[in-house]
Amino acid sequence: MSPPGSSNFDPDAGTGRADDPLDTAVWRLRSRACWKDAAELLAPRAADDAAAALKRGAILIERCMYTSRGWDAAEDALRAAEALALTDDERGATACERGYLAYASTLLGNRDRADEARTALGRAAALLGPGSPTRPLLDFRRGLISQHLAHNPTGAQAAFQRAHAGAAAHGDTLLRSFTWRHLAGMAEEEGNLAEARRGFAESLRIREELGYLVGIAPALASLADVEEEPEARRLRTEAGRLVRLLGGVPVWLAEQLA
Repeated sequence: MSPPGSSNFDPDAGTGRADDPLDTAVWRLRSRACWKDAAELLAPRAADDAAAALKRGAILIERCMYTSRGWDAAEDALRAAEALALTDDERGATACERGYLAYASTLLGNRDRADEARTALGRAAALLGPGSPTRPLLDFRRGLISQHLAHNPTGAQAAFQRAHAGAAAHGDTLLRSFTWRHLAGMAEEEGNLAEARRGFAESLRIREELGYLVGIAPALASLADVEEEPEARRLRTEAGRLVRLLGGVPVWLAEQLA
């Protein structure tokens, strides 16, 4: 199992091209698994700014996915974001995060919230316009529900493909790293190792270029699964080194590598 995650951040914030120094600092902390510090940086602005509150909630939800801890803090941050959301797009984006939090709780065995996840993502779909920049992320997360909770690979693949195209159209490079990885995983299940290898390699390349350190080890491990020895061993060794560097994060990958 390799739980994914994404957020409402512009990945260019991690490459030094962001206009807002705060976003740049938050991205750097988040990408190095310092979610609590990133959330604290955003806290003053998030008190009365809907976009900042949403980012703060997304960061703490991602921490839950990678560490299986911090559920109450994520819930509190998300409620604060929901209270500030006024437009349909803002409400849709917070509903998308609520669905993802409920999905993570179900997937990682914290608490079964599968019905809440489906309902929240359905609400997001009703609120977000076809051209909303959050729509590709919503499609991706609906794919996760189909894949991991509904066990519907056909529906999952269609949702991932929509998310993949939408992320490209909106310039969401980080999300593309996730869609590449999940489409590659489905190709692996179908026995198409060449396509799986290509997708996992693209996911890894993007994460390395963005400096998304916390996501590099899972990308390395996935690519190792479709490579021959000794390359597979080298990739797993490097993944293990990064997991140890980050203090055992992601926890589910640390367990697999152990």
